[in-house]
Amino acid sequence: MTDQGVELELEGVTVETVISAAAAAAGWSQALGVFDLETTGVDTATARIVTAHVGVIDENGAVVERKDWIVDPGIAIPDGAARVHGITTERARRFGRSPFEVVPEILAAIRSVFERGFPLVIYNAPYDLTLLAAEAARVGVPALELPAPIVDPLVLDKAVDRYRKGKRTLEAAAAAYGVPLLDAHDAGADAIAAGRLAQAIAGRYADDLDLSAAELHEQQVAWCREQTARFEEYMQRTHDPAFTASGAWPCR
Repeated sequence: MTDQGVELELEGVTVETVISAAAAAAGWSQALGVFDLETTGVDTATARIVTAHVGVIDENGAVVERKDWIVDPGIAIPDGAARVHGITTERARRFGRSPFEVVPEILAAIRSVFERGFPLVIYNAPYDLTLLAAEAARVGVPALELPAPIVDPLVLDKAVDRYRKGKRTLEAAAAAYGVPLLDAHDAGADAIAAGRLAQAIAGRYADDLDLSAAELHEQQVAWCREQTARFEEYMQRTHDPAFTASGAWPCR
């Protein structure tokens, strides 16, 4: 993560892991856009962007384009959030730019990914896309309109390996598929790891995921709805009979 936004650049990273299996996987995994946000909180209606990353990885998981931002969100960054991603209020004010400048740049970078035909990987897509839409409204610019195709490794992993025990965080999923994640909760590190994770899943479950990017997007809509319904039933049965959750994907 850099302290200032940087232009798209070559990074020359190669990954000698299970990602190499993606070469035999479905075509959607051959080159991917990647996106992640680090923020002030968990409520997508009120949280603000602190850092962001949009990039592109090739068929081997190497980073071929990237852009990183740090934002002064205009509000204090809670200590808990700062402990997670490492950006304090003071650091954001010193090095960050206004969301009125940065949010349009993030949206333009994502649109460029789609315009070039790359799917966009976002781990737990409804969080990032819903929050980004709220930020777009806040700064008065058009949000992404029906963003697609999206690849969400959280949804994929739950679909192809439904009964694996343990957490389904990015860190846990990356470890399960042998994907390095060296700096968790850095927007760039998380976005790139999520892209490589999507490729690893595509390689391991090539037959299950032998779909076009558009078909995979629609399949994830159904998978997320089913996964949420199972979670809702579990919570109602074990914790709170009135519990409800949204199964909308990729935006809520």
